[in-house]
Amino acid sequence: MKYFIKKIYFIFFIINIILINNLAFSKNTNFYYNKNDVFNYFSGIISINQNNTTSGFKYLNKAKSLKNNHQNYNAKYLRSLVLLNKIDKAFSFSRDVWTEKKIFFDADLLIGLDYFLNKEYTKAEKHFSRLNEISRYNLIFDDFLGNILLSWSQASQNNKEEAFKYNNKIPNRYKGIKKIQNALLHCYYNSAKSENLFNELINYEEYNSSRYVFFLINYLIHNNKNKKAQVVTSDGRKEYSSNLLIKQSESYIKKNEYYKIKKMFDCRNPKDSIAEILYVIANLYSSNENYKLSNFYLNLSYFLNEKFIPNKTLLAENYFYLKQYDLSNKTYNSLKSVGNIYSWYASISSAIILENNFGKKEATSFLIKEFNKLQNPNFENYYEIANFFKDNENFEKSVEYYSLALDNIKKDHPLVPKILERRGTSLERLGEWERAEIDLLQSLQLLPDQPYVLNYLAYSWVDKKINISKSLEMLIKANELRKNDGYIIDSLGWAYYMDKNYIEAEKFLQRAVEIMPSDPIINDHYADVLWMLKKNMQARYFWKHVLSLKKAKKELKDEVEKKIIFGIM
Repeated sequence: MKYFIKKIYFIFFIINIILINNLAFSKNTNFYYNKNDVFNYFSGIISINQNNTTSGFKYLNKAKSLKNNHQNYNAKYLRSLVLLNKIDKAFSFSRDVWTEKKIFFDADLLIGLDYFLNKEYTKAEKHFSRLNEISRYNLIFDDFLGNILLSWSQASQNNKEEAFKYNNKIPNRYKGIKKIQNALLHCYYNSAKSENLFNELINYEEYNSSRYVFFLINYLIHNNKNKKAQVVTSDGRKEYSSNLLIKQSESYIKKNEYYKIKKMFDCRNPKDSIAEILYVIANLYSSNENYKLSNFYLNLSYFLNEKFIPNKTLLAENYFYLKQYDLSNKTYNSLKSVGNIYSWYASISSAIILENNFGKKEATSFLIKEFNKLQNPNFENYYEIANFFKDNENFEKSVEYYSLALDNIKKDHPLVPKILERRGTSLERLGEWERAEIDLLQSLQLLPDQPYVLNYLAYSWVDKKINISKSLEMLIKANELRKNDGYIIDSLGWAYYMDKNYIEAEKFLQRAVEIMPSDPIINDHYADVLWMLKKNMQARYFWKHVLSLKKAKKELKDEVEKKIIFGIM
């Protein structure tokens, strides 16, 4: 506690120095930073860093006298406004603190968007152009976001040639986003290339573009090509079975609710396309675990296109990772208005939040109630609730629902091998090996090249000291299919060990330890083979290492302690 207090005072001291230094370089040398401003600024920063944006904003709001002299304050305050969805106030504050001489990325972005929304394109372009310049607040998006927004400003003024000119200025290092922007711009002009460009985007291997199956469906429906949209939806479901947007689109189409797909997005509206670009940026930040900055762009995206409610899925996920569980749960609940697919997904997500806060029993009870509300549950509903139970180690319940999924699915459906594999692993955990073995073998019969199923079945055989030769064949194949996987390499090494081929076993088990040095079982396996090769001192070293690992279970530690004393008898 004393250390914590000292650390707080040290931070406070540093902030005072920063404020004094800022004062030294300020034009207004008569400005005085009073202690209340310093305290509120400091408290606001602490709250924001602890992911309490509401509290942070309240403190920062009390220190508004800093805005004319402290750029860091302006940046924090402005982002807080956007994170709290006070977008109109953010527009106003941006104008208050903006100056011609300093590049302030967030302020230029917001002022530019505000002018754009009010169709004052010339003024908007002045600020969008400044976004291409590097500043302390823009270390990444040079010549990228500014050119995209300038392109949409020109498109909004019917300057097609200029719109594509700015589009072409986007650097090729942003190739994936450039492809998205290009497809959206062609869609805006209803170009004959639009459909092909969306297809190219969907098949672009360097970027996960399954999302753009929906945009192709949307484009086709806007152009009254409903039958073609049905085909694209069906193909998309086969290729990307877990994509929520495609699943929900399929549900809408089955109910003849094409208008709901059209309502979410319209590429003829530049606001919608800019919102999509901002969503892409938010997704990139979220992928890099910068959840607050992701939410900054998400809120701007949603402000521009409130109709695209499914985008709030990412917002809910970000809140979850920030441990803002109430906000996450509230956001998930808002997704229920989208349709049956998002509603069920929201229920599962809320159950996970409940598990984090109140435990497995509360979460399980909630999800069963939500499941019972479903009208005519399908095999996917059974499969998804089974996955929830399996992840919570309720293997008996998971087997029950995997079985219902298999009863309700077409026998040639591509998901069948996965359901069999997951039911098989649950049965194995319940000690029902004979049933588990049947499921795992059947899964491999339907889909032979599944490295993790090959690994699970073969390792189980090796552990039971049966089918060693067959297990070796399967594990060699699994290792070829999935290179450098520590678990598979360990299984292969252990199979060689059980086959008494200790030289080959050492080679693979050493590699497994290099890949996963903190795994207690892998270290134990490696120590065992070292002992069998008469490398007793090294073996004891790795057994002692196992005892130091937090993940090592008591049963394993008890066994390892005996080995350290007596070796392998």
